[in-house]
Amino acid sequence: MENSIKQFSLPDLGQTLEHRGIPKFRAMQIASWLYVKRVRSFDEMTNLPSALRSQLALAYPFTFPTIADRQVSHDGTRKYLLELMDGTLVETVGIPSDDGRLTVCCSSQAGCAMGCLFCATGKQGLRRNLLPGEIVDQINVVGEDFGQRISNVVVMGQGEPFANYRNLMGALRILNHGKLLDIGARRITVSTCGIIPKIESFTLEPEQFTLAVSLHSAHQNTRDLIMPELARFPLSDLRDALKSYSKETGRRVSLEYALIEGTNDDDQELHRLVRFCKGLLCHVNLIMLNPISDSPFRPVSRKTLERWTGELERNRINATVRQSRGADIDGACGQLANSVLKA
Repeated sequence: MENSIKQFSLPDLGQTLEHRGIPKFRAMQIASWLYVKRVRSFDEMTNLPSALRSQLALAYPFTFPTIADRQVSHDGTRKYLLELMDGTLVETVGIPSDDGRLTVCCSSQAGCAMGCLFCATGKQGLRRNLLPGEIVDQINVVGEDFGQRISNVVVMGQGEPFANYRNLMGALRILNHGKLLDIGARRITVSTCGIIPKIESFTLEPEQFTLAVSLHSAHQNTRDLIMPELARFPLSDLRDALKSYSKETGRRVSLEYALIEGTNDDDQELHRLVRFCKGLLCHVNLIMLNPISDSPFRPVSRKTLERWTGELERNRINATVRQSRGADIDGACGQLANSVLKA
């Protein structure tokens, strides 16, 4: 996969062409063919000299994902299991809205090394990072299948995006580029478990991409239990990084909190979350956990959810309940891939 044409960010593609004695402007032409016109071979890039097309075909295998499985929910959500050129499987979700918007939840890695106990992807371990073009291709697969333009992208699928930072940023800039997919930066959200050094790097990026953090507990002991790989990043340091992010960018952070019965849903957990949010420019997304087979974790009752929402609102902390989409089609990240791999 290292030789795939999809390995390059736009600047890297330009530099690679220059090293081969090819004018740098060809990079935008090639990127447009790859990600806007969505061709399936170099031969289709008709505004490139035939010699260049042949040179590219010899140097870089042309790759495009195939749909290994596709499930459609009663609510219109579509979940895709994509097979990449080397056989790697990765999940993507298309989520339509009543107002006509179409959001893609894409993956940044095949599998994940974070090992969060309640996550289906964590059961797979990490297979590999996705290339910039493999991330972008997920958005294009969904757009083609729905037959409409993608309005929003959330990098909340399989993997920890900030563990694949360079490829992630290359993909985001292709998505955002005005001559390519032209998706507004504020309509692109990256969700991290809390990799603090990369949050600091993300803070300094010039684009206005938005940030979400999978928090799931503001109690250090609980978080270390259910998200063991994050124990090296204390909550106090995470909060400082998020405060700095908002101060530098003027943008609020979304805090993702999946309520798990008997684990992170008692009054002490709620009060710690309130304290964590005080003084932060943030918004809390409360999530009803998608049950996973072979997992002891279960979602909370509607009564508990309402209690948490009410207490956050009483403390003037912006909070919403994320509507569960695609629960009837292996909706949680990793469920579809796991079921296919088991089969």
